[in-house]
Amino acid sequence: MTGGVWHSYYDDVLVYGPSGVDIDHMMPLTEVHDSGSYGWSTERRRRYANDLGSEVTLVGVSARSNRQKADQDPATCMPMEAVHCRYLGGWVVTKKRWGLSVDEAERAALFRYAADCPDVTLSYEPAA
Repeated sequence: MTGGVWHSYYDDVLVYGPSGVDIDHMMPLTEVHDSGSYGWSTERRRRYANDLGSEVTLVGVSARSNRQKADQDPATCMPMEAVHCRYLGGWVVTKKRWGLSVDEAERAALFRYAADCPDVTLSYEPAA
C-alpha cells in the first residue's frame, strides 16, 4: 500500500497512509489462547490469525488505539463510548464463531456494557 484513508472506529480517527494503520485482531491472540485456543491445532490457530471469513475478526484501526488496547479484553479496555455496542458485538461474535470461553471478569464487563445495547442482534457463521 502506498496511500489511502482509513477510518479507525475505535477512536474515530481518519488515518492517512498505511504507516498509521494497524490491522488489529479484534480479540488479541493472547486472549484467544487464554480462552481455549491452547488446545487447537497449529492449522486452526493459523486460520484464526488470518480469519477473512468474518468482518469483525480483523479490523483496520489507528496504530495508537491498537497499542493502547494491546492484549486486553473488555474488562480492562474499551474503545470510545460511542462504539461500545459495535465493539461488544464483534467481541461476542468472535467468541461464538471460534467456540472460545469467557472468564468471570470479562463476562461481568460484557453484561455491564451490553445493558446499553438493547436492540442489537448478533449473527455469526461458526469457523470451520
